[in-house]
Amino acid sequence: MKLYTYWRSSAAMRVRVALNIKGLTCDHVPVHLVRGGGEHHGPAHAARNPQHLVPVLELDDGRPLIQSLAIIEYLEETHPQPPLLPADAVGRARVRAIAQAIACEIHPLQNTRVLRHLTGSLGLDEEARGAWYRHWVEVGLRTVEQLLAGSSETGRFCHGDAPTLADCYLVPQLYNARRFACDLTGLDTMLRVDAACQALPAFAAAAPEHQADAE
Repeated sequence: MKLYTYWRSSAAMRVRVALNIKGLTCDHVPVHLVRGGGEHHGPAHAARNPQHLVPVLELDDGRPLIQSLAIIEYLEETHPQPPLLPADAVGRARVRAIAQAIACEIHPLQNTRVLRHLTGSLGLDEEARGAWYRHWVEVGLRTVEQLLAGSSETGRFCHGDAPTLADCYLVPQLYNARRFACDLTGLDTMLRVDAACQALPAFAAAAPEHQADAE
């Protein structure tokens, strides 16, 4: 398998974490999202993913899988141990809801192409762009904090005492939040879970600064 990735992409980091938890290896192929206007806009990557996004997981037969949630669910179905989803249907729904609260409600609003549109087409300056970013990320993270703090199913990790799909999403989003100086005050449960994840080799090895293409 090949993983088309970018060191700072939080979506790619999710998949890197999942691969590490599953003990799966694959070739990492960097796709630079900035250099030359972004290599993801080139014809080679567009052929892999018409959305011009990373990550892309290319299977051994050459078929590409796109979208981090779909990729991780594929890994879960084809390599079920150790599991990233609980055994019960209600637990699986909760874990997916936490992951989607990040993937669908936070991440799209702070995606690189959105931020570029704000400063390019709409003419916002860097200060205004940063305020936009921090507002929506902080609103979203406070919601996720409520999901975690208000549930007895939250354990050492987002759901119970083993990392799940939800943790694969939480840690990259917090990395981004810190990078852009978001206010994390009051996110006590989330930060505790993040610290537990960071102590695991699977998460540490997936961190942006440990990638071969890190700058």
